[in-house]
Amino acid sequence: MGAVVADDGPSGVKAPDGGWGWAVLFGCFIITGFSYAFPKAVSVFFKELIREFGIGYSDTAWISSILLAMLYGTGPLCSVCVNRFGCRPVMLVGGLFASMGMVIASFCTSIVQIYLTAGVITGLGLALNFQPSLIMLNRYFDKRRPLANGLSAAGSPVFLCALSPLGQILQHEYGWRGGFLILGGMLLNCCVCGALMRPLEPPKKSEATKEPAEKKVKKKLLDFSVFKDGGFVIYTLAASIMVLGLFVPPVFVVSYAKDLGYQDTKAAFLLTILGFIDIFARPICGMVAGLKWVRPRCVYLFSFAMIFNGFTDLMGSMSVDYGGLVVFCIFFGISYGMVGALQFEVLMAIVGTQKFSSAIGLVLLAEAMAVLIGPPSAGKLLDATGRYMFVFITAGIEVTTSALVLALGNFFCIKKKSEEPHTKEEAAEREELNKSEDKTPEDAKVDSIEVEHFLKDEPEKNGEVVTNPETCV
Repeated sequence: MGAVVADDGPSGVKAPDGGWGWAVLFGCFIITGFSYAFPKAVSVFFKELIREFGIGYSDTAWISSILLAMLYGTGPLCSVCVNRFGCRPVMLVGGLFASMGMVIASFCTSIVQIYLTAGVITGLGLALNFQPSLIMLNRYFDKRRPLANGLSAAGSPVFLCALSPLGQILQHEYGWRGGFLILGGMLLNCCVCGALMRPLEPPKKSEATKEPAEKKVKKKLLDFSVFKDGGFVIYTLAASIMVLGLFVPPVFVVSYAKDLGYQDTKAAFLLTILGFIDIFARPICGMVAGLKWVRPRCVYLFSFAMIFNGFTDLMGSMSVDYGGLVVFCIFFGISYGMVGALQFEVLMAIVGTQKFSSAIGLVLLAEAMAVLIGPPSAGKLLDATGRYMFVFITAGIEVTTSALVLALGNFFCIKKKSEEPHTKEEAAEREELNKSEDKTPEDAKVDSIEVEHFLKDEPEKNGEVVTNPETCV
């Protein structure tokens, strides 16, 4: 965690930092938008569902909770699928699942059936798209990766601002069944995004290097060796604590404004302000994190973002009028956007490309438990005290604690990563390079002639994309 890890992806493949990577970034932007905004956008149909099935608000709220639980809790399953089949086929299947769940939900006759379709099936489909898209983004970008992460994370507030009013229009024009059907059709765009995730082509190897490649160890479906990395353990612990309080203020701020006596539309406008600020905060933070001096220390920038977010919660607890809540939403939007832009960038920097597919699955699983505990426990605290101040204070303390765990754990417990190779393959490559340096001048001259001849015949292959049977349907 003390320094950025070199890209240790497939041997010999260099991240292009552009080219087709921009198409991959566009696909990741859409997938991130659907994954984070869809569980909140579905809430506009809750009143119709309450009227249709004669249930309460708590019953309908389970739909969003199940969606989020599937998005986070199926992380290890997604990691196994990606390591076994590749990113593209997993995303194509995920897009079909996400669409199929909403389409079937439009024909449901009970709330339990909607839990299984719109909740479990659609949530699993979104999870099978979200995680592979981040993995592909990590493979296509290296030097520009912080900016790419910031731009892709901006999909969440953009889609939230678009899907919520769209859902209201669909509900008014076609009812909840027609709205679910149309949203299911829109989710088929996840398959289009999956088709954009073309794998990188490794450079052609000479006959001399083919034999070592054949002895390559088979990749693990889920690599638990990431827990040997102290930086990963500290990050997972800090992220789990952070999630306990991170999502609480956006859930309760509208109710807070209503209890202060403001109209529903005026109260709901607070989330619009928060989302609008968030749209700009994420890419700007990504640009800052990519600066030469900042990037090796991005873990401390991430800690600052969490402290900023926690401090904003503590100040927001003292709001007594609408103006105070507007100021809170502005600063919360900035800090929330910073956290969203940096959380996966820091994880990529800790574990590197090769172990990222397993690491993100295990982190999301740990966060899933915290997501299920956070908002409900805050609701119980509100019921017991009747004051929103204590809810915001608790959230602020939790997020600030996570920042201290990350920053202090990095500073005192984690030594800077050594310059030793991260994988056996990389070690073998360096050993070959060392041997080549010990060659006689005559051998070196012959080798240089061969290399020059090879470069004339074959252009640089690093960063090119290819379709192969293992990584596409």
